Amino acid sequence: MSYLSVSTWSLHRLLGPLRWTHWDQEAGSHFTREQEQPQVLSLLELPAEASSRGYRAVEVCHFHFPSTEQDYLQELRHRFEAAGISFDTLLLDYGDISSADEKRSTADYALVQHWIEVAAQAGAKRIRVIAGDSPADDEDALQRAAQRLSELQQFASGRGVQIVTENFRPLTSTGDNCVQLLERGHHSFKMITDFGNFKGSAKYDEIALTLPYSVSVHAKAHYDDAGMPDEPEFRNCLEQLKTSGYNGAVVLIYDGPGDMWEGLERIRRIVEPYL
Repeated sequence: MSYLSVSTWSLHRLLGPLRWTHWDQEAGSHFTREQEQPQVLSLLELPAEASSRGYRAVEVCHFHFPSTEQDYLQELRHRFEAAGISFDTLLLDYGDISSADEKRSTADYALVQHWIEVAAQAGAKRIRVIAGDSPADDEDALQRAAQRLSELQQFASGRGVQIVTENFRPLTSTGDNCVQLLERGHHSFKMITDFGNFKGSAKYDEIALTLPYSVSVHAKAHYDDAGMPDEPEFRNCLEQLKTSGYNGAVVLIYDGPGDMWEGLERIRRIVEPYL
């Protein structure tokens, strides 16, 4: 059966500063810019809190890690184990392995390897790696991304981690590109399907196209200014989930105003009948 998970993005106003990774083209190096946010709950406290609210898994964005030192990662792993909840996916929210810029792609590739090591030490089953920011019609970029994701999977396999990518950013903005990417990579890596990332009239067909290859689904609704979901549209996405026979994590995504736990409960009530 599919099961309920939550992303730390859905709680980002509670978990303290966000540590965004950027690329300095002139210097040819990465740098981190910190965005202040309140800390109501620490990342170490999250597994027990999520478990107490009935979630079976968590996905953690890389910018929520206050440290990647070994002692901290071992403690985070212990907190997940003690709470009896799965650290399903580390969501690496930076990187362009499809880039034709050799300096950029080499640096980003090395950064992904670093975060694979982090995922392994923290006990994450998977790491989400962005396929790339190249245009959707760039065939060479699609091939580069498939090759590099396959190579990264070989690196990750030796550390007990699975590579997944997502219909996220331009290169994988269409269902056809997602499937082509998987085929060119000989299905060595898997997918995340995010309901909110496909656009236009083909959205539901594209969701249906990628679900069979997905090990995680980001259940993201459209929200109004009061944080209320567009329920009919959201149910159309969930019907694709039901029809496909999907069996995996359904990750609640809320980024509307107000209390984030309350916002999550509003979409949870819609999602649970589809699990």
